[in-house]
Amino acid sequence: MARLPITKTPKVYVGGAFIRSESARVFPLKDATGEFFANIPQCTRKDLRNAVEAAAKAGPGWAKRTAYNRGQILYRLGEMIEARAGEMADAITLGGATPAAAAREVAATVDRLIYYAGWTDKYEQVLGNVNPVAAPYFNFTVTEPMGIVGVIAPDEAPLLALISLIAPAITSGNTVVALASTTQPYPAILLGEMLATSDLPGGVVNLLTGFRKEMISTFATHTHLRAISAVVNAEERKALALGAADSVKRTHLLKAEEKQDWFADNAQSVYAIRDTLEFKTTWHPVGA
Repeated sequence: MARLPITKTPKVYVGGAFIRSESARVFPLKDATGEFFANIPQCTRKDLRNAVEAAAKAGPGWAKRTAYNRGQILYRLGEMIEARAGEMADAITLGGATPAAAAREVAATVDRLIYYAGWTDKYEQVLGNVNPVAAPYFNFTVTEPMGIVGVIAPDEAPLLALISLIAPAITSGNTVVALASTTQPYPAILLGEMLATSDLPGGVVNLLTGFRKEMISTFATHTHLRAISAVVNAEERKALALGAADSVKRTHLLKAEEKQDWFADNAQSVYAIRDTLEFKTTWHPVGA
């Protein structure tokens, strides 16, 4: 008798553990031919709040690590994706991408992680400053991580775009709660498996899957989320902007209507790191 294949049960990665949605709901994922592939967890607002709690617990320890150590960990994650590039490319082709396009996206994702790994011990020298003042004082500005950053990824380039939004935030010591692409969530599921076996502490990156319309309002108003980095349509931008104003959080919202080139050189920048940093300026008397 022919052996039945044992298919994977996808789970989301939150707080260093693999979980199903607290509601136990799922939604079907079909491959490019329309055939059923897997049931994906349909996370809820409660899952989002739980992920924020996990990120809050991981935040202080991650922020206290040396910049060099954070760079090593990001580099290691890039190594792991490189080692499983074929499997990740297969996950991307589920959404209809050609094998060549999927392989290109995986390679660009690895390169993006290595890029930000290189910035971990350098961005402070670029973004911080010693300020000239006409008085007997030293005046200098240093950077600090904001805390927990909410990320909402687009459907195009489901892996590269997700990493492009997450990497700048964790480079500087922030933690992240990310909502993956709704139509192409499987690369994020596979990324969670790699995060779990990497050196990245549990809770630093938390990955959710589900429907944006159910999660946007909580992303916008949750007071422990200190920034939002997202690719959203006009209605979603309005909801996020209003909620962010009420809860006093920073937003970096790209327009979903304008196709983003995630492979372009300007899709990675030290200024993307700056978007999730606070700046503290200190005055110190000369000679004291």
